[in-house]
Amino acid sequence: MLETLFRTHQYLLEHLGEPIRRSLMDEINWRDRLIGIKGCRGVGKTTFLLQYAKENYSAKDTRCLYINMNSFFFQTYSLVKFAGEFYKAGGQVLLIDQIFKLPNWSHVLHECYEKYPLLRIVFTGSTVMRLKDENPELNGICRSYSLRGFSFREFLNMKAGLDIKPYTLRELENRHERIAKEVCAKCNPLDYFMAYLHHGYYPFFLEKRNFSENLLKTMNMMIEVDILLINQMEQKNLSRIKKLFFYLATRGTGAPNISQLAIDVQTSRTTTMNYIKFLADARLLNIIYRKGDDYPKKPARVMMNNTNLMYVMTPGKVNKHELMETYFQNAVWGKHKVKVADRIGTFLLDDKYRYKIMDSMPKRKATDVVYVNPEISVGEGQEIPLWMFGLLY
Repeated sequence: MLETLFRTHQYLLEHLGEPIRRSLMDEINWRDRLIGIKGCRGVGKTTFLLQYAKENYSAKDTRCLYINMNSFFFQTYSLVKFAGEFYKAGGQVLLIDQIFKLPNWSHVLHECYEKYPLLRIVFTGSTVMRLKDENPELNGICRSYSLRGFSFREFLNMKAGLDIKPYTLRELENRHERIAKEVCAKCNPLDYFMAYLHHGYYPFFLEKRNFSENLLKTMNMMIEVDILLINQMEQKNLSRIKKLFFYLATRGTGAPNISQLAIDVQTSRTTTMNYIKFLADARLLNIIYRKGDDYPKKPARVMMNNTNLMYVMTPGKVNKHELMETYFQNAVWGKHKVKVADRIGTFLLDDKYRYKIMDSMPKRKATDVVYVNPEISVGEGQEIPLWMFGLLY
């Protein structure tokens, strides 16, 4: 079987093409022995693993091997035993896709880690999975990372043929005018912005398939497999979760009425809050609290995780201001704690910095608020173009 899987690995690398290189590739310490890469469906985890293999090993180099736990072979054959055979044959790096499909996957990874000290294992899994502190078996031995969908920076680099590097939030605040002018000297970001909001987050927009139908299928898989399977929930809960997701997606982005939602989906208030948390874990929603609050308290706002989801859930009825706010919170969420500030419509980042997405700039600006403008390419002072927050990763 090892020989067969090597042939599959070789075929996949030879037919990989030239995918967009993700910035996460340079953030990972690839010398670590056990690396977990979490990401929601559709963001390119499989491509990411194969790209790492292609960059560091030739297709015929048997020191590196990609395997997928979708294979029926691993339903009957021990992964620990297989890893040992690969290790004895000179294997150095085992790339395991969709590890959560394997029962007792955390125990299996821990056993491989203990038995084969010179073997490096990189595995992918759902955002719903529990790693590190949430999983005692992997605590202290596993380094985990999150692979997100394309940022606007990555989308712009690909579409306009640029090589813009990521910036920090502080760099944007202090140097946004200069950075924007440098980018705008090469292209107008707003020419690409609406396309990104519609279909730029998930890499499969590059495939020759209907994007909306593909995303709808992916969203259903997130609920039916990632949420139900990993949380070991009964099938009867499926329709309730889907109904709840639809209500949250179509009733605006304000504070949800949990009691009414519980009545609508015919379950308890506590279970409704659990379902909302599961949808957020699957990266279908983002839950935003006020400063000092957290789960299981009632959220201050519930928003779609990214703008692409909004066009599928409410086609033809997307609220423009909510669209822009969703883009902002998705862009900053990965590296910053996002809360709702004490002022209406204002986001609080890292319990310190206030940002407000504006339809039009106020005549009098508060000195402690950064104003985010969706309509401009280059800002001035405390007014920053919205598109620029897509440069954070």
